[in-house]
Amino acid sequence: MDNPIVLLLAGFLIGTLGTLIGAGGGFLLVPLLLFTHPGMSPELVTAVSLVIVACNAVSGSIAYARSGRIDYKAGLLFAAATIPGSVLGVYVTKHIPANTFNVLFGIILLLLAVFLFLKKQKVVFFSESTNGNGKYFKHHTLTDKGNVQYSYSYNQYTGISISVIVGFLSPLLGIGGGIIHVPALVHWLHFPVYIATATSHFILAIMATVSVVMHALQGNYNDPYILNMIIWLAVGVVPGAQVGAMLSHKIKGDIIVKALAVCLALVGLRLLLGNV
Repeated sequence: MDNPIVLLLAGFLIGTLGTLIGAGGGFLLVPLLLFTHPGMSPELVTAVSLVIVACNAVSGSIAYARSGRIDYKAGLLFAAATIPGSVLGVYVTKHIPANTFNVLFGIILLLLAVFLFLKKQKVVFFSESTNGNGKYFKHHTLTDKGNVQYSYSYNQYTGISISVIVGFLSPLLGIGGGIIHVPALVHWLHFPVYIATATSHFILAIMATVSVVMHALQGNYNDPYILNMIIWLAVGVVPGAQVGAMLSHKIKGDIIVKALAVCLALVGLRLLLGNV
């Protein structure tokens, strides 16, 4: 996977799929790096992945901002909650053996996939979702650029708690956190799917950038080989993110959720089977 054309195409696909489901693409890039560069340390794998996640998230967020589907108040609050965990996660990655990293990553992906498939709660796409009242709940009505109105309520402290955990796991596994944040926003905080994917990408843009800065301070991007890989992947991922955001307007929300679950299950199984 050292050919620039291959890296560019891989980046484009990662950007498209990652933005489409609001997951950032790290859940695709991490296993790809593990399979093609088995000798690469978990620390470097996550360092490379998080740069691409950051590029993807920034590009995708710009596209989602044009659609008017980002909940900026919730996004900024939850992004701030991820920062302490992100700093800790970067340091913990140094001490995780490669096999342990692979198994942990695979288990988390499978658990999330099972949750999405078995969850019986109705998922909201367009209609109103007012699932809570009281001082801990925030009520929000958002109208996107297509004049579609979304009304929903969420417990901000539940969101903050989830974000702290996501902030830790994101740099630890190099996945960006979107594969956790999107299901959490949809099923636990009752965000409409389209708002969840857009807001998750906005959170990722902030969270991944913080993690990248931490890795840079530790010198994880000093190797010219690593920098070359990052550049070509980033060149592909930026336009891919724009395509993914565009496709998200044309694909039903339930398909997005199921696509996320299928991707998680396949990648999780491959990682676990490769370490048995």
